[in-house]
Amino acid sequence: MSEKFIPNKLALITLLAACSVILISMGLRQTFGLFFSAFEEGLNCTRTEFGLAIGLQMIFWGIFAPIFGFLADKFGGNKAVFIGFIIFGLGIYMLYAGPNTGIYFQISLGVLVGIALGATAMSVPVSEVGKHFPNQKRTIATGIVTAAASVGYFLAPLFTQYSLGNVGWEQTLKYFMYFILFGLIASVFLLPKKQESILENEEKKQNFSEAMREAFSHKGYNLLVLGFFVCGFQITLVGTHIPGYMQDRGLGGWTATIILSLIGLFNIIGTLGIGYLGTKYSKKMLLSILYFLRAVIIAVFIFSPPSIYMSVFFGITFGLLWLSTVPPTNGIVAQIFGTKYLSTLFGIVFLSHQVGAFAGSFLGGYFYDLYGSYNYAWYIAIALSIFATLVHLPIDEKPIDRKLQRA
Repeated sequence: MSEKFIPNKLALITLLAACSVILISMGLRQTFGLFFSAFEEGLNCTRTEFGLAIGLQMIFWGIFAPIFGFLADKFGGNKAVFIGFIIFGLGIYMLYAGPNTGIYFQISLGVLVGIALGATAMSVPVSEVGKHFPNQKRTIATGIVTAAASVGYFLAPLFTQYSLGNVGWEQTLKYFMYFILFGLIASVFLLPKKQESILENEEKKQNFSEAMREAFSHKGYNLLVLGFFVCGFQITLVGTHIPGYMQDRGLGGWTATIILSLIGLFNIIGTLGIGYLGTKYSKKMLLSILYFLRAVIIAVFIFSPPSIYMSVFFGITFGLLWLSTVPPTNGIVAQIFGTKYLSTLFGIVFLSHQVGAFAGSFLGGYFYDLYGSYNYAWYIAIALSIFATLVHLPIDEKPIDRKLQRA
């Protein structure tokens, strides 16, 4: 086997396409929290209604991640992601061109955008890239894709905040359609891996139902599902409600934009760093350390007096941990079960992430409307971090020996 990082031209094309897809999809998704005041003023939308829409978005994203993962495993990731971007465009179009209120608001921003993210954001692009790289290089490759999302996280909030201030929310959403078109073109080049003779016979013989039974009978897989719930809760709580939280603490709208942009910028370093460390050290131990550090950083942030310096501290430190959970989580799934059904299996893990995301988004808005404060949501985020720190430790990362199972 070649020791080159990029094994072949097909892997390079897929890597570049996945980076483009995820930069657009995750970048646009990161900006929705910046629209909350425009929706409050223009649509008379309460924070609970806004939180519900983002929560529905997270749930439908999670539900459709394994569905699109199955389609990607069976028919190719390029087809699944192409369909996703068409739905993404429809959701954004309805948001600025439709009635905009009530159930239509929930369908456009919540349901349709959520379904689209199930194909275009994270699970399918990351897993399709993972199929092209061997185990010893996989976390680096998936780390690069996740870092591309961070570039979107850095640039998209800056563009959106500027555009909102100059042309308003409706025109800003129209601009989003051009980015979606670019993502649609890039998705065509998310090419499936060619079958090779060196693929293990046991993996080739396994069918879909056998793969599902094998995964859910594995203790480590179930613990990974539980742990990823916490990641979803935390990053969606921050991404959705940090603008409102900073406003309530007496800091301007650009403070939240700075936090979100710093998260995107430093997540590039974090995901690439974790991708490299995942080739050297236990992936489950890296995950436990990441979640413990999240608990510490959130606690320092919410219990410290509000200031621009503390905001910068939070953006940098939480950014280093933001999507750093993805390469080791995806890597553990591939390492244990192989890559034949990787998009589907990681999609199921990601569903748990999105259930947590719904809880983080909805409870943040609900607690604010009920108590006038986001504090209870932050307390839950800290407690969940401790839970995730512990739940990853018993995971057995060893690859399954299917020949031994069949003996």
